[in-house]
Amino acid sequence: MNSMQFSGKNVDEALVNALRELNVTQDKITYEVIDEGAKGLLGLIGTKPAIIQVEMIPVERDLKAEAVSFLRGIFDNMGITAELEPALEDNLMKIDISGPKMGLVIGYRGETLDSLQYLTSLVVNKRREGEYVRVVLDTEGYRLKREETLERLAEKTAYKVKKYRRPMKLEPMNPYERRIIHSKLQKIEGIVTHSVGDEPYRRVVIELDK
Repeated sequence: MNSMQFSGKNVDEALVNALRELNVTQDKITYEVIDEGAKGLLGLIGTKPAIIQVEMIPVERDLKAEAVSFLRGIFDNMGITAELEPALEDNLMKIDISGPKMGLVIGYRGETLDSLQYLTSLVVNKRREGEYVRVVLDTEGYRLKREETLERLAEKTAYKVKKYRRPMKLEPMNPYERRIIHSKLQKIEGIVTHSVGDEPYRRVVIELDK
């Protein structure tokens, strides 16, 4: 919030007025005395109110608790019982999900997990003034398994491109999966990659380096 000014017969009264108006305790604000005021002659003539400038102390959001609460609400609606283990470090939040119905959480080729990850990221970064927090959801080691699968696919397709000497397109992938393909094939001499198409049907093209 922007700073606000409050007045009273003296600084103490101005402070009481501020706390009452804002409905907070003193530990939730900072204030600066703008004018200490004056009692005037006999307390009647030339009196001047005290004025203070007040600012609320920003409340640190518990981002992990917000993310977990959001996901629990979704899982309750899906009839899924799950344990959530969040970790936040250097603007990266990882949430490991475990439970008996993780296939439903993962979905076809991870589409449900990716959607949950996207929505959780929106919740975490909503109204956030600091740096963007990247959110990664995982369950049963799915992310690592999927990454290994994509790397094998990249190598296999690059081999075919070299063998048949023609470009090949992979299936549509999300940005995260495309980055895995691009990164893996950067290490293979004579092969280049680029992406074509529009989301969500954007694909990686693998071809010979001309």
